[in-house]
Amino acid sequence: MTDQQSGPAEPLGLVENSRGVWTFTADADLLLRCAAGGFDWVAGDAQHGPVDRAGLHAIGRAFADAVTPFVVRVPAVALAWIGAALEAGAAAVIVPSVTGAADAVLVARASRYPPEGDRSWGPFAPVWGGTAPDPVAANAGVRCLALIETAGALADVDEIAATPGIDGLFVGPFDLALSLATSVDALLDDHSPGSPLEMVVAAAARHGILVAAFAGSPGNAARLRAHGIDCLAVATDLGVVAEGCRPPLAADGFTPPG
Repeated sequence: MTDQQSGPAEPLGLVENSRGVWTFTADADLLLRCAAGGFDWVAGDAQHGPVDRAGLHAIGRAFADAVTPFVVRVPAVALAWIGAALEAGAAAVIVPSVTGAADAVLVARASRYPPEGDRSWGPFAPVWGGTAPDPVAANAGVRCLALIETAGALADVDEIAATPGIDGLFVGPFDLALSLATSVDALLDDHSPGSPLEMVVAAAARHGILVAAFAGSPGNAARLRAHGIDCLAVATDLGVVAEGCRPPLAADGFTPPG
């Protein structure tokens, strides 16, 4: 994104040097408000949020004419869910519970139509009067990111990054720390040679793919950037709403707790 002095720029999408917001809602109006706030992308969470198949349809319709792209974390290595998120118009899918290279092959193929993959045809857009994408163009435009959040995924990270159709590695620091029996702080502050985050960044660089991560706060975003990761979910909808409540209350002479 450009700074304010350079004038506003169109959101970048899920690419290097981009800032996204991670949301835990299925409310399309709130998602659009987040999109209008200047983030480069908006992530909907179908694993730890209330986004279901009906929610996907509503979000896809709401974002059909939006400039800011939306991405979806699907619930698991679930091929039908990957397809449904993309059919709703998601610019990318972020796939959790990847335990190794074999899962990476499955999710990469689920993200693309034949002959490159196994995705089933069934776009949502015609339901609301939109235009179905061309399969070739859809294959070229889709982005599939494997969440690196398990010890198995970390052990196979180079093979996962080399998998055709895996367009990026997405670090989930909370689950990765749990899987490695460490803390999030220790994980983020580990700059030793061969550290977990160094392994992920190096694998992405070797294979020329994106590396991204969930930060959730500006402080964690800065720590992840110190590892060379600059495609980041820098905030959550929960944090944005909480912080947005503070200025009007403070202006009225009240300091909210917390």
